Amino acid sequence: MRRPWSLNVKIEKMRLPTLRLPGRRNDREVPADAVVGIARLDRRTKRLASRINPGEIAIINHMDIDRVAGDSLVAAEVAAVINAKPSISGRYPNLGPEVLVKAGIAVVDDVGEEIFDAVREGALIRIEDGVVYADDEEVARGRRYDAESVAQAMLDAREGLSVQLEAFAANTMEYLKRERELLLDGVGIPDVDTDFAGRHCLIVVRGYDYKEDLEVLRPYIREFKPVLVGVDGGADALVEAGYTPDMIVGDMDSASDDVLKCGAEVVVHAYADGRAPGLPRVERLGVAAKTFPAAATSEDIAMLMADEKGATMIVAVGTHATLVEFLDKGRAGMASTFLTRLRVGGKLVDAKGVSRLYKQNVPVSAMLLLVLSAIAAMAAAIGASTVGLTFLEIVADWWDGLIFQIQRLFS
Repeated sequence: MRRPWSLNVKIEKMRLPTLRLPGRRNDREVPADAVVGIARLDRRTKRLASRINPGEIAIINHMDIDRVAGDSLVAAEVAAVINAKPSISGRYPNLGPEVLVKAGIAVVDDVGEEIFDAVREGALIRIEDGVVYADDEEVARGRRYDAESVAQAMLDAREGLSVQLEAFAANTMEYLKRERELLLDGVGIPDVDTDFAGRHCLIVVRGYDYKEDLEVLRPYIREFKPVLVGVDGGADALVEAGYTPDMIVGDMDSASDDVLKCGAEVVVHAYADGRAPGLPRVERLGVAAKTFPAAATSEDIAMLMADEKGATMIVAVGTHATLVEFLDKGRAGMASTFLTRLRVGGKLVDAKGVSRLYKQNVPVSAMLLLVLSAIAAMAAAIGASTVGLTFLEIVADWWDGLIFQIQRLFS
């Protein structure tokens, strides 16, 4: 819900063809579908989504906006998204722009990276069609998407799937050659203090439908008490759901400082050459951490670690399971996810989408029947015992006395 005192303004479509903004230098008429708001800039969409306020305009530099990025911007309630790069390049049908447009968020596409120099952080800007204005001066121009143009772009992008599939297969073989010792023998997996042996492990990634699926899994978590592993922002997702992660794995670019200091064991994902960009941040927080050098993704090394350390079952929430999802991540490294799932497939249970498969709804009639059954059982127990019979006699005497007093009152 947007704060009523916010200075950000989103001008919705109205019946009137045009409107005027007060205080304009030339008081020029502005189209009714124009969008006005405070600009927030960041070349990393994930980082921007965590700090932008409702009603503000996000300026990003994101080739092929994926669904996770789109969902994060929708959750932030942005008024519009201005992308310096093509939001749909045509390589494959990425899902992010469709998510944004369906949410009613204006998307201006491929305006060029010069916008990061032309617009300052916190400036009030205006979008008219595909043109971006700051102080009444045009600073960028691009294509404004609507539902029809997004659908057409997605249709055209499907023609590029065959090329991407060939590239994906080639990347998979290359990764297998580089990381065969890790995949087959677990070479390189660090020694950790968290005990996985003989236990279930729940790995949470801040991916598709993770909130809903995590909510549905509450009875499972309560009963089996699995090892809770948060992958980057997945650790925050666990804390938001009321849990404390046992381990945090990832690049440490989206887990919050408070969560990193919650007491969980921290494993920093490093590049294959040993460089770990996220390690200095963890060390600045005074948190001890181990590193895991691998060319795989963070969710992959979490699964490999749980498998190698003896987890009997791995339950994955928010992870990537389909070809479109692999491609939607927009990087060749997703080939590792395909091979990792083959490696741990015997233990892996993918909980993604379980909230849509099953929702526990208790009908009112069933609740009423349960209450009546409980009352009947209590009555039967009371009637079958000596103490119960004595209690019933006392109640009967009290009732007779009450009726007698009432009759005397009206006689």
